Amino acid sequence: MSVTREMRLYLEPELRRSALAGEHNFLNITLSLLREAGFAVEILGTGAEERAAAPGRPGYALFHMEQPTHDRAMTFRRVYQYPFWTIEPFAERWQWRVAQTEFPAGRISRRQADQFYARWQKRLFGEAPQRTTRDGFVYVPLQGRLLNHRSFQHCAPVEMLERILERDPQRDVVATLHPKEVYTPDEIRAVERLCDRFPRLTISDRDMVTCLTHCDYVVTENSSAAFSGFFFGKPALLFAGIDFHHIALGPEDFDRIASHDPDYAGYIWWFWQEMSINAGREDAPLKVSLALRRCGVPLSRYDVTNE
Repeated sequence: MSVTREMRLYLEPELRRSALAGEHNFLNITLSLLREAGFAVEILGTGAEERAAAPGRPGYALFHMEQPTHDRAMTFRRVYQYPFWTIEPFAERWQWRVAQTEFPAGRISRRQADQFYARWQKRLFGEAPQRTTRDGFVYVPLQGRLLNHRSFQHCAPVEMLERILERDPQRDVVATLHPKEVYTPDEIRAVERLCDRFPRLTISDRDMVTCLTHCDYVVTENSSAAFSGFFFGKPALLFAGIDFHHIALGPEDFDRIASHDPDYAGYIWWFWQEMSINAGREDAPLKVSLALRRCGVPLSRYDVTNE
């Protein structure tokens, strides 16, 4: 198929309405760049029918938080908080460019990073990060499919819980269930059996901020709660692939996790200001254009393309 200068965005209803009304800053920047480069842009809805039709349409496609459907398609999504975004050829976060890039620890502007970090600590969590304690428990934010060991995970989430309890016999373990997940009776029974075997394990309804304020460290497959924990200075041990793995540890490092003390401020600055697209900064158009080019979208006649 000849690749033409066409771009179709596939968006859920509210986001499509916002894009059509010119109310979404990141999409405004992206659409302006495409139109300036001579692209015809179409803003469509999404769903099974549109996704099935996308590969047969000419040009390129941009999905929101969905798996691209063909080799001329990409996905965009918020990087945990506004106004930070990314455009990637894969929906899987552990395949993103940032996940494949080494964190340049020690080469970060200290003053710039510390100011940025303090500003976002307060903006996201108020004074809570300044009142942290370590009260002798491990915080485990659970996600879904507790009995399944998926390809990007070290083990199933229930097995992860068991390993934590065995590897850290001193601390209590406070696990929380994801509010948007629907757990099966088998999953609930499996967790209850673990609670019976290990009285130190509690399934709690405590909110994330409370847990992050008082835990010793965080263990999860790849919950974004671990990323939030960086703002509290709480180390994370991850049992699955994710984009923010650089300053976290893995299961093989369990003996080091309680004393792990990476450069949280430097990492947050690098992750958001260097590796993401901050839609509120003057360099946002440049970063969007670089991201599109990395995904194979020709924004000028000098770009390599198969047109």
